[in-house]
Amino acid sequence: MKIDTKAAPLYMNRFLMVAAVSILAAWLISEAGLFLQQDRNTARPPQQIELVIPAGTAAKVAAGEQAPGIPDEMTFVLGDVLVVRNEDSETHTLGPLLVPAGASASLPLNEEDNYSMTCSFNASSYMGLTVRPPTTLRTRLVGIAFAAIPTAAMLFVYSLAVFPVQPKAV
Repeated sequence: MKIDTKAAPLYMNRFLMVAAVSILAAWLISEAGLFLQQDRNTARPPQQIELVIPAGTAAKVAAGEQAPGIPDEMTFVLGDVLVVRNEDSETHTLGPLLVPAGASASLPLNEEDNYSMTCSFNASSYMGLTVRPPTTLRTRLVGIAFAAIPTAAMLFVYSLAVFPVQPKAV
């Protein structure tokens, strides 16, 4: 089999162009996925997050109403600390936390998991807590690489099948 050395730069140029397009496409798709999944909440370092139980919450929950500002589910980064501050006149609970009226309690979130905790200040009587590892630049770059490399290889082979390299005759 004879190798055409004149065509080598043409193959290399095509591969580099396909690789650049694949990296750009993988980056755009990755960012769109993060945006659509609302994963921006986990693209940060761990921090302390405060949840305030407003005054009158116990009465609203007893009437079957949702207290204002109290979500059914929350997403956290591994290492976050949830601080529950009770401004209501009644004692409330969230999973293992007992929060007396006018006090606060904290829950360190050191294990990645999806929790469903009993909750006395939510009309549904439970609150979902999702704990994820933080989305770092390294995580995003690895995801882009996992998508871009096989995509570039596949597109390069398909481009050769559809548009064969034609070295110019000298």
